[in-house]
Amino acid sequence: MPKNGEPIEVEAGERKVRVSSPDKVYFPARGITKRQVVEHYVAVGEPLLRAVGERPTTLKRYVDGVEGEWFYAKRVPKGAPEWVETAKITFPSGRTAEEVCPTEAAVFAWAANLGTFDFHPWPVRRPDVDHPDELRIDVDPPDEAGFSDAVEVAGVVREVLDSAGLVGYPKTSGGRGVHVLVRIRPEWDFIDVRHAVIALGREVERRIPEKATIAWWKEERGGRVFIDYNQAARDRTVASAWSVRGTPRATVSTPLTWDLLTEVDPDDFDVLTAGAFYAERGDLHGPMDEQAFGIETLLEWYARDERDHGLGEMPYPPDYPKMPGEPKRVQPSKARDDT
Repeated sequence: MPKNGEPIEVEAGERKVRVSSPDKVYFPARGITKRQVVEHYVAVGEPLLRAVGERPTTLKRYVDGVEGEWFYAKRVPKGAPEWVETAKITFPSGRTAEEVCPTEAAVFAWAANLGTFDFHPWPVRRPDVDHPDELRIDVDPPDEAGFSDAVEVAGVVREVLDSAGLVGYPKTSGGRGVHVLVRIRPEWDFIDVRHAVIALGREVERRIPEKATIAWWKEERGGRVFIDYNQAARDRTVASAWSVRGTPRATVSTPLTWDLLTEVDPDDFDVLTAGAFYAERGDLHGPMDEQAFGIETLLEWYARDERDHGLGEMPYPPDYPKMPGEPKRVQPSKARDDT
């Protein structure tokens, strides 16, 4: 018998999906196997499809488990079944690719068999891949902070969203951070949506300057929680709801209500528990699709900050081409050395 067991078939949606080496250990610290990761994705297939369906999706693959090397698969893998559909996306460089675009729950089991832990969907849907329909706020605590700090800042994010007439839905990132998602109308391009997140982040920073920052350079953050506005840039993604993360515990990014966010620990949700949480609580982000909002107020804030305070464009990630209006892309300490 092969070391990792004979192949098996699992039922995922209306299909049977072949799983090779089902007993292969993916998370050694807990003995969690490929089979259990696949079973997780079968259990949460319905809400995951709501979150990811029709979205171009990058696969984060750990073919040798959590302790091995990982990579992002931004193109549909060779040999994919004909029922794995794709969407054409354009990178900041202008190059294009056909990415996996899930249209049924079986895609998640198929991808998990390839060593996919987390799914990173673009904030767009296949009919219009240049206009996001999801505003994503990534609340990212530094090494010296923790989940409770992210929760505190996320609470202020909620207040600022309310001031802008928006409703956000929180989830654990699967690590120490918090993601807040807002359904928006797909009427604005990636630059506008990124500007909206910048404006929101600046307002959060004004309200709790000792705790939150939007500073891109780590040397300027001073141990504060970072509102990562560049996660709203084209080709930047966050792990979807229900995604398994590459942590020793096999944690899962899990949708919550605002009340639950203050009560839980992110380690409560993992490959062995997240499915049961969904079975008990249902899809807590299901109501997000009932209303799509506009970002006009956030864009008005961005224009106001630029006009009245001289706060305009901010640095893009280092692998981006130079963008219009972008300031010098060099960390402040090195810029001072240059002068």
